[in-house]
Amino acid sequence: MSDASDASYVRYESPVRHPRGHFPGVFVLVNGLAREGKLTPEQERFRRANNDWYDAAYPIPSKVDPTVYDQDVTPCAVAWFKVTATHLIERVPGYLEILDAHGIECRVVRSSDPGRIVYEDDFQVVVVPHEG
Repeated sequence: MSDASDASYVRYESPVRHPRGHFPGVFVLVNGLAREGKLTPEQERFRRANNDWYDAAYPIPSKVDPTVYDQDVTPCAVAWFKVTATHLIERVPGYLEILDAHGIECRVVRSSDPGRIVYEDDFQVVVVPHEG
């Protein structure tokens, strides 16, 4: 990991590794709470409206390349925002507030080299993290 001052990418993720080996990201964490029926009506409205906004605002990597998150092809692949995608990043705090309200930790990770890039667009990369 590089220091934050030269980071090109940012990711919001659980500090707890998933059994498959990756650290689940902020959207996976909040969507998981929704699937479990744990969100308040206000939190669910926020999640639904903002998920819809994100879906319209930038490409969904798995729709561009269905293999991008395939565990056999790209094990532990995760998405990172490009730090230049400020209009996307500025909506993340609402998701972090939901996680905080449910006692779920989420950390911010910054890097200029998060892993082997398997997908890239103007706003994000999907990488297979470096070993270690």
